[in-house]
Amino acid sequence: MSVSRRQFLVAMGGLGTGIYSWGIEPHRLEVVTRPLHVSRLPSALEGRTLAHLSDIHVGPRVDDAYVLDVFSHVCTLQPDIVVVTGDLITYHSRVFEQMERVYCGFPKGRLATLGILGNHDYGESWARFKLADRVASIAGEHGITILRNEICEVGGLQIVGLDDLWAGRFDPVRALADYDRNCAAIALSHNPDTADKRGWGDFEGWILSGHTHGGQCKPPFLPPPLLPVRNRRYTQGEFALSGNRSMYISRGIGHSLRVRFNVRPEVTLFELRAV
Repeated sequence: MSVSRRQFLVAMGGLGTGIYSWGIEPHRLEVVTRPLHVSRLPSALEGRTLAHLSDIHVGPRVDDAYVLDVFSHVCTLQPDIVVVTGDLITYHSRVFEQMERVYCGFPKGRLATLGILGNHDYGESWARFKLADRVASIAGEHGITILRNEICEVGGLQIVGLDDLWAGRFDPVRALADYDRNCAAIALSHNPDTADKRGWGDFEGWILSGHTHGGQCKPPFLPPPLLPVRNRRYTQGEFALSGNRSMYISRGIGHSLRVRFNVRPEVTLFELRAV
């Protein structure tokens, strides 16, 4: 059977797209730089930088060398605060050895290095709570303070760390028990759907999230067909919320399957600015 020139070009185009989406874009990191306007920001934090990492997925599907290169690059940015919003791992039988090897290179903030857990940090069915404890422990050994429904104050900025929604550990009432609405605050919450949940009370400010990977594959001019959220508008980037809140969703660094198209992996470097 003969193949027409058009069929040949379509086949070659499909092959090229496949090679790009598997071999190139999953490692084609973009550093997004943008301001983060924070109400009541202490003057000492004006102009300081906050690096937001998410969805690193150390495990069987993401190359260690790529992750270490990302960590090394973030180190060169010399951020004042580093946060990671969950999915530090994808579980497999030797993930703790791999985590020890990779997270020794995790970038540190000059003022603080903080994180939260995501659903993959809880293992199969998001239900292995001792596994999540071990992930948090190893992260701590490598300088990342994991917040689990609690607040850490950094130079007068309250950073609220929420635990994971799908694991049934999301508890904003507990996390915000010591929240002072008269002071600046930023919240870390892995799953963007948590922004629509009850319990935020009088919290005002930014919520930094991940989880979606931006959909990983996005046809031009169309929304991504697959998103692991109920609220389908929560894809990537900035969203205005009710109650004087805003949310920023990172596309993340790693992947659950090694494929990205039109959704490059992301590290976000925020410059803190007073409103």
